[in-house]
Amino acid sequence: MAMMQVADNRYSKPVLVAVNQTLSEQDGLDALRNHTLFRTLRDEDLDGLIQQSRRLRLGHHQLLYRQDMPAHHFFFVISGRLRLYRLDSSGIDRTLDSLAPGDCFAEVMIYADPPKYACYAEALKSSEVLMIPVKAYQDLLTQHPEYAQAALRHYAQRAVTRFHDLEIMTVQSARDRLVRYLIDLLPEGARSGGEVELPLPKCLVASRLAMQPETFSRILADLKSSGLVRVNRSRLFIADPQRLMDLSL
Repeated sequence: MAMMQVADNRYSKPVLVAVNQTLSEQDGLDALRNHTLFRTLRDEDLDGLIQQSRRLRLGHHQLLYRQDMPAHHFFFVISGRLRLYRLDSSGIDRTLDSLAPGDCFAEVMIYADPPKYACYAEALKSSEVLMIPVKAYQDLLTQHPEYAQAALRHYAQRAVTRFHDLEIMTVQSARDRLVRYLIDLLPEGARSGGEVELPLPKCLVASRLAMQPETFSRILADLKSSGLVRVNRSRLFIADPQRLMDLSL
């Protein structure tokens, strides 16, 4: 089974060929069962959904889908890391989010009309995702209306997260945007110093925060010279989280 999209002139990244295999217990099924969208499903219903799903293996920088492409599936990350991005009016891509194992994405397609992907999805390294048919999940909701409650809870959680993201992006200062972003990477309730890892390359974190890479590097250097962070490639040690938090108040 293949899903190959013809690349346009500006973007020639290939969309991966699907692997015609079902998901096994060793490939992330436990993580799938614990996800909000699936944990309330009866075993036989979840197993049936999995049997209709297929695994996709993505190479570095391969596209999973394109912006405005008709959407018939949503996805669960088994391994690797992906990013979501949109193209602005000038053709520059703007990073929207990063995705790690255990994340579900494009699930809004369950209710979208017409179903079209709102952005691009790209693998940042070798990754695997489970491709879940939207129609199969919709059929479960029709047959078992009680499952819709789990879907609504998931969407409510996502809405809260998106409002928080919007709050960060409406902060005027690029410095404050970066500080709030770093604070969010800390474990909840962290009081003492802690190490965090940037989920995206620094240039893409800059894009995610609507700033130029040079601005990101300058602000990070300022935080480093102030003793607020120590930087080792993609890993940052935040010496005093409260001091850092005070910068964004």
